[in-house]
Amino acid sequence: MFLPIKNDDFIKDLLKKKEGQTLDFKKTISDSYKIAKTLIAFANTTGGTIAIGISDHKKIIGVDPEEEIFMIEKASKEFCHPQIHFTIEVYEIDYLEEEQLEEEIYIVLIKIPKTQIKHYLKEKSGKLIAYIRDKDESLPEIEL
Repeated sequence: MFLPIKNDDFIKDLLKKKEGQTLDFKKTISDSYKIAKTLIAFANTTGGTIAIGISDHKKIIGVDPEEEIFMIEKASKEFCHPQIHFTIEVYEIDYLEEEQLEEEIYIVLIKIPKTQIKHYLKEKSGKLIAYIRDKDESLPEIEL
């Protein structure tokens, strides 16, 4: 269960920002393994926010918060070593482009702090790979 936040100004400000070092927009989370890379990259670099329910073109799509939260928690538990702890905020949207919606839609923000310990992706083979954030990409860290 979640308590949605209503803050139209915050959402408008969020939509003005670009994807980059600390922000990633996702329409939805369809693959826990893939989103684990983003969680790890943010934790290993400067921290960041994943905004779910917003397309790369900054269009609010909306999501089922419970399903998205389930997928993110699964990603952290199953694929992040050690597990990554984050905060979750659910925002209720009742307008789109100044039009009132008949039914509310939701976006989910996952806020990942920078951590002091290195996190790794647990590959299906058992191999551990660290990821870092470089601009708007989550990339495998090259071991020197």
